[in-house]
This record gives sequence, structure tokens and C-alpha cells, in this order.
Amino acid sequence: MIGPTLWALMRGFLAAASAACWAASALAQQDSVLTFHGRPDRTGDFVVPKLTWERARVLHLDEGFNARVSGHVYAQPLYWHPPGSTSGIVLVATEDNTVYALDGTSGREVWKQFLGRPVSRSSLSCGNINPLGVTGTPVIDPSSQTIYLDAASDEPSGPRHLIFGLSLRDGSVLPEWPIDFANALEDRHEVFTARDQNQRGALAIFNQRIYVPFGGHYGDCGRYHGWVIGISLKQPHDVKSWSTRAVGGGIWAPGGVSVVGTSLFVATGNTFGAADWSDGEAVIRLDPDLHRSSDKKDYFAPSDWLQLDERDADLGGSSPVALDAPASNGNQALLLALGKDRKAYLLDRNDLGGIGGSLRSETVSERLILTSGAAYPVGDDVFVAFQGRGARCPDPAQGNGLTVLKIHAGSPPSMSTAWCGSLSGAGSPIVTTTDGRADPIVWIVGAEGDDRLHGFRGDTGEPLYSGPTPAMSGLRHFQGLIATENRLYVGADGRVFGFTF
Repeated sequence: MIGPTLWALMRGFLAAASAACWAASALAQQDSVLTFHGRPDRTGDFVVPKLTWERARVLHLDEGFNARVSGHVYAQPLYWHPPGSTSGIVLVATEDNTVYALDGTSGREVWKQFLGRPVSRSSLSCGNINPLGVTGTPVIDPSSQTIYLDAASDEPSGPRHLIFGLSLRDGSVLPEWPIDFANALEDRHEVFTARDQNQRGALAIFNQRIYVPFGGHYGDCGRYHGWVIGISLKQPHDVKSWSTRAVGGGIWAPGGVSVVGTSLFVATGNTFGAADWSDGEAVIRLDPDLHRSSDKKDYFAPSDWLQLDERDADLGGSSPVALDAPASNGNQALLLALGKDRKAYLLDRNDLGGIGGSLRSETVSERLILTSGAAYPVGDDVFVAFQGRGARCPDPAQGNGLTVLKIHAGSPPSMSTAWCGSLSGAGSPIVTTTDGRADPIVWIVGAEGDDRLHGFRGDTGEPLYSGPTPAMSGLRHFQGLIATENRLYVGADGRVFGFTF
């Protein structure tokens, strides 16, 4: 058994090693987008030195970028800029179970890899994606130049989830991959019913292990749980796991697993038939070995979790977002959870507080909050943007559809609505700045709404861009865009749109 002092030292070592790894990766591939929202903590802050407020006003669709793919696109695209190369490639995974590498300038196909037949909707008890292939956003390991992803596969034994590792050089499948991890779970008498589980949330990498979250399908059919599967990158048959004790509690938010320091954070949805709290409607902290903790510092659930279960008002509709709010004695380590109950919950990242243990909670939206938020600094405050109709917009004339909260450190921290923006649709916002603070711009697509890309000045909410004309087609709900040195990219059914400034 590891003592608390030794474990604290190990945490410090892992945090330093992780920070060094990501710092080295950042230096080697400054223009790459390796994971959902560009960062393992899911804050969605992209540094684009040339993209000022003024340049955002002249953003336009790049007609010379012609990128075509086959299939529906729910996963966020990624971007890989190989060291020493003058250009990068856009990585797109589709529900046809095909992964594309596209030239970042022209859109020309560099390579593609078919991962096997996707699962037909008729093979599932419920769901709203047909066919079902790659849904969760993949993740890139820059050290090995590998992209990892989950593919729902129609196998002779029925639907299975296979974890693939593909070389970024040519798309070839790495030796020992794919992994059908359900076999390893069965050997430990853990039941993973692949047909009832869907892989919607983004994958993450930490300490040479890939983490894959799972929930259920639209309609909550079958016997599913919230799962996190951890697979060693060096020894793929070394599989760790965590799952909700009660049935349900899916981890289905687009951001999936958030990595902050040496901790993994996930948000879970509603459970079924749980008389006592059993991991649903919660924010859960997991250590890299995915061991279960009963300490209240490692979980949070609202005091009315049972009522949320009964109303299907998932806390897990949005991934936890890490916030470091400036304070007089150093940054205050916070975590923000956004729920289908229309509330925002501010949590102490070091002590989540158990049942009812939030530092502050507010009703911030008139409707369900389902997509991932994005955080960025403004002065001494942290702003958080999310898709939703704000409950307390300071200027209703600004419109609605995008809400930006202002978080200020304190005991307890304060939370108010900074501004609201006008759009129609359900995309996941990101933020660009020129140096980490200056010229913040909130970008969001009106997916399955107005189908336009919107840009707002991050401090005031002033509209900077709305286009193109005609609108984009084929955008799927929850879709997030990415920002690189010279372009913004938006994934859609059958193609990728590129915008340049």
C-alpha cells in the first residue's frame, strides 16, 4: 500500500513529467491541435498570433481549400504539423469508420484508412446516429506520431468497440492494434455490453495511457454504465477501468475526459433505480490508475441528484472545465460544471466537496446546457463561454444562443453573466487569443441552426464575424471548430470547411 507522503511525491513527479511532455510537444508542434478543444484541460483557448479583432472582421471561406470526405462527421477535426514540414494535415474521422488525412492548404487527400464496417442503427436497441462508426474526438500522441480513436464495428458476434492506433505518416494500423478491450474486462468478470454503450466523449492521453469514456445511446436503452477505459500505449493489452456502480451514469459530453495536473475529471449523467447515490449526476476525479475513491474530495453531485435522475437532467451534458482564477495569494483552482438542469456549479478542484459540496451554483441558462464550454482570462476574471440561452443576459438586445459567464476568485468565488451573443444552433465554442490574453475572440458554429460561423469579441460580446453566405451545410450538433496559425477548420458531413484571415 502506498502511503500518503509517497503518493504526494508521485503526484508531483507525474505532474512535472506531464507538464514537461506537453511543453516539449508544444515547442515541437506549435501549430498542432492534438486533442479536443486543443488542450487536455478542455478550456478551448487557442493562441493564434495573427488573428486580431480587426482580422476577424475580414475572415472568409477559403475557396481554394477543397476537402471532401465520406460520411457524417460528429468528431472534432484535429491538426498535425510534422516537425520540419512547411504545412500540416487535417485529420477527420467519420461515422463511415474512415479516417482521412487532408492537406491543410489545399484539402487534397494525403491518406485514408478504413477501419471496418460501421454498426447499422437496426443492430441497436436505440440511438440517433446511422451508421455508427467514429463519434468521439480522437487524440494524437506527438511523441510516436500516432492518432488513437474508438470505432464502433459490426463484427460477426455483434457490435463491438475497437480502439485503433494509426500512424500519422501513412494511416497504417500499428502492430498490436486494434484492441477489443471488452475481452480483458470479461477476464476480470467485468461486463461491458458493447451494443448498449456509445463512445461520444473525446479521448485523452496522460502518462503513456489512452483514456476512453463511454455512455449510452440516445434513448437510454439497454444496460449501459458510465465507463472510463485506460489502455497502455506501450503494452496495449494492459487495460485499466472504472465504471459507475449504478446502471446508467453515461459519460457522453463531447469533451469526454479532462486532464488537469495528475487528475482525470469526468461528468456523468442520470442513473436508473439508484435509491442511494451511485456515481450518477456527478463530477468524478480519477487517478491515472482509475481506482475508485470514496473520499468526498474526489466527487461532487448536486444535493437534488435523485430528482435530476428522475427528470433526465444530466449533469454530464458538458465536460468539466478547469479554471485558474487570479487571487491575491495565487490562482484559485476551480472547476466548472454545466448541466441540463440549466445550472452552473463552481467547484474547488482540490476538494470537489461530495454531495451538495459546490462553492457556488447559479441558474445561468433558460434551456438545457449540452455542449462544451471554453474558458479564457479577461483582466482579473475568467470568462467561460457556452452554447445556451442565458438566464441573466445584461443586454437582451445582444440576442441569445451564446452565454458568457464571468468568474471572480474569492471565498466563495462570484459568478455572473458577462454578455450574451446571438446565434441559432448547438455548436461547442472555442476562444482564440493572440498571446494567451490579448484580442480574445469567441468562435462558435450554429450547428443544425443557422449553420454559420460566428465570432464575438471576447471581452464585450461585440459581433465580429458571421458567415459564410450561403451558410455551411452538414453541420452536426455539438460540433466544435479548431484554430491553427493561418486557418479555422469546421468539420461537416462530407467535407471540411476552411476559413482564412
